[in-house]
Amino acid sequence: MAASSPFEQNSTSKNILLIAGIVLIALNLRPALAGVGPLIGAIRDSTGLSNTMLGLLTTIPLLAFGVLSTLTSLFSRRLGIEGTLALAMGLLSGGILLRVIPANWALFTGTILLGIGIAFGNVLLPSLVKRDFPNRSGIMTSVYSSMLGLGATLAAGISVPLAQNIGWGWRWSLGAWAVISILALIVWIPQLKNLTLPKYERSFANSLKDLGGSKTAWQVAFFMGLQSLAFYVILAWLPEILQDRGLSASKAGWMLSLSQGMGVVGTILIPVWAENIEDQRGLVWLLVVFETVSLIGLMLPSGFLVSLWSSLIGLALGGSFGLALLFIVMRSPDPETATELSGMAQSIGYLLAALGPTLFGGIHDITQAWVVPLLFLIIVVGLKLIFGLGAAHPKVVS
Repeated sequence: MAASSPFEQNSTSKNILLIAGIVLIALNLRPALAGVGPLIGAIRDSTGLSNTMLGLLTTIPLLAFGVLSTLTSLFSRRLGIEGTLALAMGLLSGGILLRVIPANWALFTGTILLGIGIAFGNVLLPSLVKRDFPNRSGIMTSVYSSMLGLGATLAAGISVPLAQNIGWGWRWSLGAWAVISILALIVWIPQLKNLTLPKYERSFANSLKDLGGSKTAWQVAFFMGLQSLAFYVILAWLPEILQDRGLSASKAGWMLSLSQGMGVVGTILIPVWAENIEDQRGLVWLLVVFETVSLIGLMLPSGFLVSLWSSLIGLALGGSFGLALLFIVMRSPDPETATELSGMAQSIGYLLAALGPTLFGGIHDITQAWVVPLLFLIIVVGLKLIFGLGAAHPKVVS
């Protein structure tokens, strides 16, 4: 008889505390990034940094995600998933507070620390779901992935009001999120009473070698990577595209908010749907069609139906993200493999994501139009379909 999961063994109060910890950790994994964009002008005026240096405030965390994702299992083998997530919240809180100090070195050092913390959280949440919620993986993936989107949406929406309307300034507008990350750490501390180390010990090199030989692992990894590339391109460039279509800066910003909001809807609905069907290839097709239609709509030379195109692309990208996270859980035979596969997929994902916005902008600079860059995204969608159909095939990493 299979061993019961910790979820099934624990009392109801401990289950609630565990879920609350997961929700709070997930809520903290995007605000430190999403809050920067709306405040770029204020940061530039205060620090005198160039646009290139300001761009590093987004690029550094993405590179940290890419580099450190494959190394997370080294920490979880020593500290357990519980201990490493506590470390993640500690690094995140420290990094956020460090950015309050009025010095450029503190701004960038804090960004590096929070990037490391977020990387650990990104990788370990899927393996935690695999371990503690083996029969509820779809709904739990929906819960925490929707919290990721909610955190980003809240940070993008209230960063400027906190800085200007309340008068906190940009440093404390970014620093205020430490309250939530410290709360997450406090709520998570009870989980440290029962550190769960891996059932078996494989060397880090052997783990990577095993995954590198799995076709399914590469399919999951590239599906995650191509989804991340498209998401960060849209996050960075959608307002600019829409302003060139005749929308005001304010309305273009609201369209980005609409897109992000529909992304949250996608991350809630798609994993639950996917868990209840044996073969998820039909869902991959549906999301790809939505994304392609929206990209074609954005090619139109006017603001025709921009709310529809913004909603569709948000729904498609949010759904793809939730599905990619669920693939990590469903294609892994055990929590240890889930940690390793999550690290591999997110490493590739965020390295591609770091390249996407710059490449997209470079194509626009060369062509002086948005059609060719959007065609580039349609090519990305085609590749995502190929890898997504492979990842959606009902099998596990061997």
